[in-house]
Amino acid sequence: MDLAQLWFWIVAFLFVGYFVLDGFDFGVGMSLPFLGKDDVDKRVLINTIGPVWDLNETWVIVAGASLFAAFPEWYATLFSGFYLALLVILLALIARGVSFEYRHQRPDDQRWKRSFDWMIVIGSAVPALLWGVAFANIVQGVPLDEGHNYIGTFFELLNPYALLGGLTTLLLFFTHGVVFVSLKTEGEIRERARRLAVRSGILTIVVAASFLVWTGLAFGDLWFWILAVVAALALIGSWLANFRGAEGVSFTLGAITIGTAVFALFAALFPAVMPASNDPANSLTIENASSSPYTLEVMSWTALIFLPLVLAYQGWTYWTFRKRVSRSHIEGTEPAEPAPASGT
Repeated sequence: MDLAQLWFWIVAFLFVGYFVLDGFDFGVGMSLPFLGKDDVDKRVLINTIGPVWDLNETWVIVAGASLFAAFPEWYATLFSGFYLALLVILLALIARGVSFEYRHQRPDDQRWKRSFDWMIVIGSAVPALLWGVAFANIVQGVPLDEGHNYIGTFFELLNPYALLGGLTTLLLFFTHGVVFVSLKTEGEIRERARRLAVRSGILTIVVAASFLVWTGLAFGDLWFWILAVVAALALIGSWLANFRGAEGVSFTLGAITIGTAVFALFAALFPAVMPASNDPANSLTIENASSSPYTLEVMSWTALIFLPLVLAYQGWTYWTFRKRVSRSHIEGTEPAEPAPASGT
């Protein structure tokens, strides 16, 4: 395996980290209308991800920076061709982040809070949907000219296969997030989250299985099918574990589901990075999209030094804020709720 191929899989790993970690963030945000019966419930939900949501989002920044440095041609084609979809994702993430920080600024204004609650819901659902749409289009290929420029339209990206991919990530993240709520809360909200994950998990299994089978039949190879089977078994195991009340096992298996599913998509893509649906000669591959060997070598040494430090820091953060959140923690505080990023 040369350095270009190595960095293809490093980029895959970074997107796995982003989808697993920010995925349950999105799920928690989308669960507000379903689990938040009152303002205290909503504050409990927000505080489950309060200490970590902004840290989780840094994974997409690192993934994008790595893509830019390791595969500049891929980055240029992707961000120019999908600019509208990616702009919508960016705006949704901004609205979501602002809502976490501003929702508590007027503790007695319920209309103010409801507005930001819906911004959290929409800001979580839109990226969860569009990331799946984007990756599904990358796997199936898009029309490119000889200069590797996208020559389609935004609405061509909203094809049946891509929309099914978007619905799959939406449901996966939602169920993953609801299981996280049951893992991080106590009392009635914990039970409601577990029951909701049971119901949403059934729909998630059906939709995800449909997408994986479609992908495998159209683009898959042996490695894709191996990873897809692992993802399917992990998803079913996650549902069964949640049904039996084993939230920790369910959440772990849900993370494995998302991780192996993302690796399966990259396996279906390999060795291309952006297939051209109109003419295979216009496709971007690992070889013609990567940076120079010297650049990749410098990046490899940098990743070897700093990536373990980042992982260690994130692991320490999750360990520090591992305790469950309950209504009593909220009801016993001052009327103004704490800023989510503070971890209270």
